[in-house]
Amino acid sequence: MGNIAIVTDSTSDLPEDIIKKYNIKVVPLYVNFESESFTDDGTGITVEQFYQKLSEVKVLPKSAQPSPADFVKAYSEVLKENDSIISIHISKKMSGTIDSAEIAKKELGADIEIIDSELVHVPLAIVVMKAAEMAQQGKPKEEIISAVHELRKKITVLFIPRTLKYLIMGGRIGRAKGLIASILEINPILTLNLGEVSQYKTTRRWNQAKNELVESMKGMIKDSSKVVACVTDSNAEEEGNDMMERVRNEIAPKEISRSYIGCIVGIHLGPGAVAVTFYEE
Repeated sequence: MGNIAIVTDSTSDLPEDIIKKYNIKVVPLYVNFESESFTDDGTGITVEQFYQKLSEVKVLPKSAQPSPADFVKAYSEVLKENDSIISIHISKKMSGTIDSAEIAKKELGADIEIIDSELVHVPLAIVVMKAAEMAQQGKPKEEIISAVHELRKKITVLFIPRTLKYLIMGGRIGRAKGLIASILEINPILTLNLGEVSQYKTTRRWNQAKNELVESMKGMIKDSSKVVACVTDSNAEEEGNDMMERVRNEIAPKEISRSYIGCIVGIHLGPGAVAVTFYEE
C-alpha cells in the first residue's frame, strides 16, 4: 500500500501499451448512435469501425459521460491496491465526466484528487502519462499535482478537420456559416483555449491548412531541440504520415510520435482530420 493510482477517461486516446506500461485506469465514455450504444473502450466498437459507421450516418452520434457508478467501480478497483487516486479528465467545459467523478468521490469518501485538465485527446494523455510516471517513481501526491498543472500550460494542439460537416451536425458552428465555408472551401485550424475548442486560424484549402499548421508551430516554438510532438489522424493514415514528415523535416523536434484520434473527439472532427500536439520540455 501507499501507492498513488492514476485514473483518466477514454477521451485521452491512450494506446493500450501505454495504459499497461504506466498502470493507468481508464474510465470509458459512451458513443450513442441512433439505435446502438457502445462503450468507448475498444471492445464494443473499434476506432476503425467507428469511423466507417460515422461516414454512413445521417444523424450524428452523441457521446455520453461515464456515470457516477462507473467511477465508483473504477475507483473501488484501484483502491484495493492503492491509498489514494489522482483522477485527471477531459475539460469540464466539454463534458460532464468530472461531475460524475465528483459524485463518486463523495460517495466513497476516499483520498481522491480530481483534476480538470482543460484538455482532451493527446494533450490530456501527455499530462496523464507524466502523472503516472511520477507515481511509479514514488513521488509525493502534491508534487505530481503541481507537475500536472505546470505541464498542461505548455501543451498546444492544432486540429484540421477535413470537412466542416461533423462540426455543423454537432452544432459546434452555425449552419449558415458552415454553408458559406463549404462554398469557399474554408479549412479552419482549431485549437484548445481555456478548456474549449476554438478557431485558431482560417485557411482556404486543405493543403494550405497543413502548411499553415506547420508555419504556426514554427512561430510558437522557441527551441525545436526541446520539442516533443505527436501527430494524430482520424482514419486518415496517409495524411497523418504526410504531416509527420512535414513536422519532422521542418521543425526537427526532439521527439515525434504517431497515434490516432479516438471516437469521442472523432464525433466532432469526423474522418480525415489530422492534428499535431506539441510542447517544449
